[in-house]
Amino acid sequence: MQRPETQRASHYALSRTFGALARSGLFMGLFCVGVSGTALAEDSTVHNWTTSGNVTVADRFPDVQASGIARLPDGRIVLSLPTSAQRHKGPVLVTWNPGKLTPFPDKAAQSEMISPLGMTVDANGQLWLLDEGVRAGSKAKAKPALLHIDPRTNKIVRRYAFSAPAVRPDSHVNDVRVDLTHGSAGTAFVSDTSQTTHPALLVVDLASGQVRRILEETVSVSPVPGFVMEADGRLGRYDATHPTVPQGGVDGVALSADSTRLYWSPLSSRRLYSAPTSVLADPNASEATLEAAVKDEGEVGIMDGMITGPDGSLYVTDIERHAVVRRAPDGALSLVAQDARLIAPDSMTFDGKSILLTVGQWARLPDFHNGKDKQERPYILVRIALPEDQTHATQE
Repeated sequence: MQRPETQRASHYALSRTFGALARSGLFMGLFCVGVSGTALAEDSTVHNWTTSGNVTVADRFPDVQASGIARLPDGRIVLSLPTSAQRHKGPVLVTWNPGKLTPFPDKAAQSEMISPLGMTVDANGQLWLLDEGVRAGSKAKAKPALLHIDPRTNKIVRRYAFSAPAVRPDSHVNDVRVDLTHGSAGTAFVSDTSQTTHPALLVVDLASGQVRRILEETVSVSPVPGFVMEADGRLGRYDATHPTVPQGGVDGVALSADSTRLYWSPLSSRRLYSAPTSVLADPNASEATLEAAVKDEGEVGIMDGMITGPDGSLYVTDIERHAVVRRAPDGALSLVAQDARLIAPDSMTFDGKSILLTVGQWARLPDFHNGKDKQERPYILVRIALPEDQTHATQE
């Protein structure tokens, strides 16, 4: 160990040496060259965050923001154009071809719908559509409903109106999946995100039209207390009365490939949940039995839309990562696509070897910015090319 005076002398000599090196320019050379003699690279960044390279814009819409999307058996793509957040002229449900939106099932049927949102195609190729039943700025009582549309005849077959006690004054019906393995005509599972604090799942017996409200305000359908999320570059904490970013309870839902399980996740949460459809569809199952049947599938991300591949993989949108994530049957997670243009990735459908994805700008709505509209037009629909090792898992 050196004595204090020896240490001071050594430090003085070293400082003089560094000073001389710095003046001569050799000091910088020593610190910019590694032991191998090669210069250091630039500062590292997150690779491929801006884009994963497999996202292309399929179409642009100057006046309407698409939300729900479904692919019919004949290849037609159906888009819902809701009016609950902002009104627009023209049809609210359309078939899409690049550059062209055509009223679906026809022009006359548009008057039978108010604000179409989530939709799904069942195993028999029938389209099921949720109507929020409310327009922006209207003080009329909401009239939520489920519509059955036959793509073969282009006709609305039946309208299932939702009323109390199945829905509450603050209900917000959001997404739907139809299970044809339970009930004589099948069972529909509907997410009620709730505009305030009463989220739940709705179970519709398609033969009788009876609607049950289940799991209301339980952990699996509810926002996480104090939950903080990033949306479009802004952080917001869950606040039932003064939201600063999109928030709420159970949002996206999906059926397993064999219809034996239903998957769902609250919007203000990062966790995925599931339960057997046999239990959820049982009108005699008690609330205790229903709650006991729910399985916590672990953390995935803040999701909106969700679809299932035939191999059991779940594809979910990820709001914070501006991405689409794949959850493999064994629970492994991987990024399918990531792109700065995916501001609020919404709903998806498989289309051949790709995914079509609607993109929202919900976090830019006036409700979250003291009445100022922050949206930037046009709105977009994107196509995501799937890696070769995933295309086999999405062919229907």
